[in-house]
Amino acid sequence: MATKYKRVLIKLSGEALAGEDKFGVNPEMTAKTAAQVKEIHDQGVQIAIVVGGGNFFRGRTGKNIDRATADYMGMLATVMNALALQDSLLSIGCDAKVMTAIEIRDMAEGYSRRKALDYLDDNKVVIFGGGTGSPFFSTDTTAALRAAEMNAEVILLAKSIDAVYSEDPNVNPDAERYEELTYMDIVEKELRVMDLTAATLCKDNDIQLYVFAMAEEGNLMKVINGENVGTLIH
Repeated sequence: MATKYKRVLIKLSGEALAGEDKFGVNPEMTAKTAAQVKEIHDQGVQIAIVVGGGNFFRGRTGKNIDRATADYMGMLATVMNALALQDSLLSIGCDAKVMTAIEIRDMAEGYSRRKALDYLDDNKVVIFGGGTGSPFFSTDTTAALRAAEMNAEVILLAKSIDAVYSEDPNVNPDAERYEELTYMDIVEKELRVMDLTAATLCKDNDIQLYVFAMAEEGNLMKVINGENVGTLIH
C-alpha cells in the first residue's frame, strides 16, 4: 500500500517521552514511540524528528534565571531526549542519527543540512536536538525550520489530544473539533496550535501541519496512510 507521505518531520514533545511520569524519560513510552516510528520507516517513509525538552526543563519558566540561559538549559534537555529516542530506535533495528544545533562532539554530530539530507536519502531516521541553537526560539519554530530545510511534505505534530479544538475539550466537552484549518484560521481564531513564528514559516514554505494523538497505538501509521485521525492545517 502506497503511503500518503514520502518524507515527514515529526514534532515530539518531551512530555510524550515522559508519559504518566510527567518528568524524565519513561522507557516504556519511549519504546512505544520508537516502535511507531519504525513501523512507518519500514514502509519506506523518510523521517526527521524534532524533540522538545519540557519533561526536563522549560526555558520560559526558569525563575531567577536569565531568559537566554534558561533557553540554553532547555536545549540541553532536548539533546537528552534525542539520545534516549535514538537508543530506543537502534535497539529495535532502526538506524538513527542525532544531530544537534549546539556542538557536543562526544555525544552527537553537529547539524549540517547537507549531511542530514544525505542521511534521509540513506533511509536513516534523523533526530534533531538543541533547538535552533539560539535562545528565544521554541521547538515549534525549530520543527518548522528543519521541515523547510529537509524539504518535508508535512509536520506531524504529536499532541496529548487527538485534534485541534476551539477550546480545551478537557475543560469544555462541547468544544468544536476541527478536521481542517488554514494557517490564517489559527491566527484569526487564536488557536494555540503552535507559535506564530512557526506558523508563519510553515505558511511561507507551503508546509502542511497535521495534529494528532501519537499516544494512541497505530495512529502514526494511520496518518501516513491518509486516514482522518486529527486536524490538517495548510
